[in-house]
Amino acid sequence: MAEAQPQGTGKATGGRSAQLAHTGLRPGWTTGACATAASTAAYTALLSGEFPDPVTITLPKGQTPSFALAVEELAPGRTAATAGVVKDAGDDPDVTHGALVRATVRALPAGSGVVFRAGPGVGTVTRPGLPLEVGEPAINPVPRQMMREHLAEVAGHHGGPGATADVEVEISVDHGEEIARSTWNPRLGILGGLSILGTTGIVVPYSCSAWIDSIRRGVDVARAAGRRHVAGCTGSTSEKVAVALHHLPEDALLDMGDFAGAVLKYIRRHPVERLTICGGFAKLSKLAAGHLDLHSARSQVDKGFLAELARRGGADEALAGAVAEANTGLAALQLCAAAGVPLGDLVAATARDESLAVLRGAPVAVDVICIDRAGMVVGRAEPRGPEDARQGSPQR
Repeated sequence: MAEAQPQGTGKATGGRSAQLAHTGLRPGWTTGACATAASTAAYTALLSGEFPDPVTITLPKGQTPSFALAVEELAPGRTAATAGVVKDAGDDPDVTHGALVRATVRALPAGSGVVFRAGPGVGTVTRPGLPLEVGEPAINPVPRQMMREHLAEVAGHHGGPGATADVEVEISVDHGEEIARSTWNPRLGILGGLSILGTTGIVVPYSCSAWIDSIRRGVDVARAAGRRHVAGCTGSTSEKVAVALHHLPEDALLDMGDFAGAVLKYIRRHPVERLTICGGFAKLSKLAAGHLDLHSARSQVDKGFLAELARRGGADEALAGAVAEANTGLAALQLCAAAGVPLGDLVAATARDESLAVLRGAPVAVDVICIDRAGMVVGRAEPRGPEDARQGSPQR
């Protein structure tokens, strides 16, 4: 198991870190962090003959967790090395908690770079609309980058300045194909197993009651500090975008997660002048469709609804039909972008108007920012308040 490091300690009084601390829940580690630790240990053994145990990695935000190795296998002649880490999801009810994530590293010819393979229990992408090409192993971009950076460090340490990591990295998860049946992977066209995920390396535990309470405390802290503008963000990437666009301080940031309704209902009773909602396009399309709980287990992207919005934006019936049949929300967005239909802006504007409806005339102006997985803005709706809402009809 990894050596857990509680988040949100220190003097933070608001924002994501303070919310994490307030829940009292123990965070865990993503499959991407586990794969990075396992591949780092395996490559070290391939070059040195010894497995580091525990193996320490650096996460995107600077945390340095240490992972104990559950598997160490060095092939004769050092032709390959395998290390395994058991995933600890903390207090989050994650279906991959306790799964054994393995990385097998093999040397490749100079100049090959790092090549990723899907081993047993890791899925392969078979349909478009995901942040990976069809045929690629379901190892998401941030875990891939984490592994590349750590393998480069190992190469430099053992091979000297200028040394590069030219290796094949095969990631597998014991019983991953069975576990994946409890996820959305089969529906998304990720076949054969799980995805290797994570943008921060940390699994944020979500107890509904604890997290909603932490949102309320976040609003209270922002109001007490005199903040007139707060941002409800679905995760760390959207939080970065909101900060970059609006220059908000930490205590004006609310880690909304999937609980859009909790933010809106509490701000309805405890208003601030302006609320920015920032999140992934797919999640905010659910808000636009009237869902206040954005969790994948409790609401899904409605492609028919997106098709109707696309029609309002000028899409012909052929394009609207393609949107309705798209594999994912991202695929629908890409189809519309190619045709010059501003689906992102339409989702943002509709989500803003739905938010104003929940606020029921509270003196709060709302703007919405939709982003893609890379953090690029793909849709925006300018601030609109209760007076504006009364003057114009909602878009749905």
